[in-house]
Amino acid sequence: MISLQSLDLEVRRLTEEIAEWPKRVANRAADLEKAQKHLASITESLGKEEALRRRQELDVKDHQQKAARLRKQMDVVTTTTQASALEHEINFAEAEITRLEDAELESMERSEQLEAQKAEAEETVANLARAHAADKARAAEVTESHRALLVDVNARRNELRSTIEESALSMYDRIAKSRGTALAEGVDHKCSACQMVVRPQRWNDLRDRSNDETMLTCETCGRLLYWDPARDAPQKKPSKNESIAASIVRAL
Repeated sequence: MISLQSLDLEVRRLTEEIAEWPKRVANRAADLEKAQKHLASITESLGKEEALRRRQELDVKDHQQKAARLRKQMDVVTTTTQASALEHEINFAEAEITRLEDAELESMERSEQLEAQKAEAEETVANLARAHAADKARAAEVTESHRALLVDVNARRNELRSTIEESALSMYDRIAKSRGTALAEGVDHKCSACQMVVRPQRWNDLRDRSNDETMLTCETCGRLLYWDPARDAPQKKPSKNESIAASIVRAL
């Protein structure tokens, strides 16, 4: 049963990894799509800034032409009122030219920032595209190799199950289905699965039982307990002379 549980855990690991890779690829694809949308947004903003500056340049030329035309008219005006009105329009056109030129400079600054953001976004997209392609290739590789391993592990698992007595196998399956694992090793008077202390009498029964006797369960988690004397052998206490020698070595 210990060997069977080991194979069952291997089947679970391989199956989970096969299922995990498509999720990883999908997450990477989502990150790539998000980065591409961000890049597209930056590119669109750059286009809007360029279009804005073209309109501003045209407006500046219009106001410059208007101001030049008004100045020519100033040469032929005959009244102070007409001159004042033309001067007012000229001042307005020049103020608009200044405003538009300042706005154009601000747009150029925004474009510089967007260009830097675009370069960074393009690098991010390129890196994510490479990572996505690598993940897809790795997913295909892992899936193929793990499926081949699953065939082998399941074959050994089925062969091993056929050697286990039916009632014991039924108990094993029932506990594994509810707990995830059916067996737990007893170590240092505790169940290794739930870490709860095993009663002294039950611990003695566990240590003294043979493989042909009825298996004992953990009274807390219900898993089948087993004990490996090679792993849980009591540690030999050092003699007085050994303790003194160890102290001397540490002091040196």
